[in-house]
Amino acid sequence: MVDKRASLDEIVAELRPGMTVGFGGWGSRRKPMAVVRAILRAGIGDLTVVSYGGPDVGLLCAAGLVKKVVYGFVTLDSIALDPHFRAARQQGTIGAMEVDEGMFYLGLLAASQRVPFLPTRAGLGSDVMAVNPELRTVTSPYADGEELVAMPALVLDAAFVHLNRADTHGNGQILGPDPFFDELFLGAATRRFVTAEKIVAPGALLDEGPIQTVTINRLLTDAVAEVRLGAHFTSCPPDYDRDEAFQKQYAGSGADADAWKVFSARYLEVDEPGYQAAVRETTEQAARAKAAQ
Repeated sequence: MVDKRASLDEIVAELRPGMTVGFGGWGSRRKPMAVVRAILRAGIGDLTVVSYGGPDVGLLCAAGLVKKVVYGFVTLDSIALDPHFRAARQQGTIGAMEVDEGMFYLGLLAASQRVPFLPTRAGLGSDVMAVNPELRTVTSPYADGEELVAMPALVLDAAFVHLNRADTHGNGQILGPDPFFDELFLGAATRRFVTAEKIVAPGALLDEGPIQTVTINRLLTDAVAEVRLGAHFTSCPPDYDRDEAFQKQYAGSGADADAWKVFSARYLEVDEPGYQAAVRETTEQAARAKAAQ
């Protein structure tokens, strides 16, 4: 068995400008945020981002690294809209393919199964077809002759997911209540990367949780990096919940260019240890202020 451990910077170093990159998770839940921060530091741009979107999309849009976003939604969950993504869409600085959530799922599934498209009724009779003129329909070859949307495969150059645990061989474990569609993101990609809160020895994942929680097979993983708080400020249960105070600070950074510069200088123009130190300092300051009231 191959030891697939790598550093965060080593896996991000495989990216090149112009790639199509998928991010697992859902909204502001279990997003590979340390990877996003590393991409920001590296300045890798002209990206097509494929995501059930959250702050992963917003941060990359704010940094001007996105050419196009393919998504079913972009939300911060407890805050309805990501302000940086909204600004990019309203200003027309990014391209977009916005589809039904089920269509998005079928696009990943088609890429995972190595077929060019999968048929669906989703999108028929809606503006999905109007806002995506590249979409095509197909006619069933059977007696029903039904016209269906042909959702194209969402083929990825690289995919990143963040998990609770992984082993050195690349098997991955999700201890939270929902695996989302991380397995499909990895299956749809040419290069597949996992970050995890903790990496354990082969065979030790069952000490962390039952076999049903080991949802990522090592055959879907090219490299794995241990990154504590790798999903912050999104949630990664049961390890930690969403940092709501920090998320509000992030959302507030979309108010104007000066607010973004302050946020970026404090939290993004530093390495990962620097980011986590800044977050701790902010949290401690807030706790002291609350205690003084």
